[in-house]
Amino acid sequence: MTTKSILESFTQKGILPEEQAILIAEYERTKSFSIHRELRAILYLGITLLTTGLGILIYKNIDTIGHQAIIALIAVSILACFYYLFKHAQPFSKGIIKNTEPFSEYVLILGCTLFLLLEGYLQYQYEFFGTRYGIAIFIPTVLFFLCAYRFDNRAVLSMAITGLASWLGLTISPLSVLEKNDFTAPGIIITSIVLGVLLVVISWLSEKSDWKSHFRFTYILFGGNLAAIAGLAGLFNNDPKIIYFLITAALCTFLIQTARKTQSLLFLLMGVIYGYIAVTYAAFIFLPDSILAGLSIFYFLFTSVGVLLFLLNVKKILGLKK
Repeated sequence: MTTKSILESFTQKGILPEEQAILIAEYERTKSFSIHRELRAILYLGITLLTTGLGILIYKNIDTIGHQAIIALIAVSILACFYYLFKHAQPFSKGIIKNTEPFSEYVLILGCTLFLLLEGYLQYQYEFFGTRYGIAIFIPTVLFFLCAYRFDNRAVLSMAITGLASWLGLTISPLSVLEKNDFTAPGIIITSIVLGVLLVVISWLSEKSDWKSHFRFTYILFGGNLAAIAGLAGLFNNDPKIIYFLITAALCTFLIQTARKTQSLLFLLMGVIYGYIAVTYAAFIFLPDSILAGLSIFYFLFTSVGVLLFLLNVKKILGLKK
């Protein structure tokens, strides 16, 4: 059903005068159409293609261009990016900074990506950092944190958090946190829990102090997933299990409270799913056999009903529906 057919239906039924229907149709025909998201996607794609193209160009012409020329080209490009950023940057603020320049965000991401390209090139060609790979990761991590707070950019903040996790020997991307980390190693589990809880605490402090409180979502997304998965891995594989259960339960409670406060379905699902897995496993581990025999018959039946009730009342839980 189109706008034209709806207006014709209203005029035929006498609900809407024909003159107003003409005005509404004219407004719908000539009104502006936002292509903001499409432009953002094109710009992100452009940055990706540009950096990829530079890498291919350098690889295919490395013998004729020369290493020094390539390094100089990348370094000059980085300096140009940051010169543009500082020239057009708004004053620092603890809250959201509204950039008047539409390309600042993309120039910042381009500059940070080129910095990683330069560092990788120096390490590959000249072994600039030798075997001290930690320094090679630590330097861009610090730079990205500074840039994220100075230019108020959550994409660069995500790069900084990923760099921090890599410096500690972890993979923190939501799509690879379970696949790329070896959670059978106790050291990895403890490190993951500490880092995840630290990120969650930073998010809480950001909100309490009103210091970049809009970064809270990014910190909780990375920290919550990492700490919860590590807590479950510790619950499954290590002792004392009660400690890992309490950590996971406390984290899930925090996620659910945060979801209700911010009306975030993502945080609610994280808290409920991780909490359900932890409670189910703990029930079959900690309860005595006499209770477990009766519980095992009805547990999944009752919890299935609970899932249905949860899905039916999810808006009410989040406070979206009174």
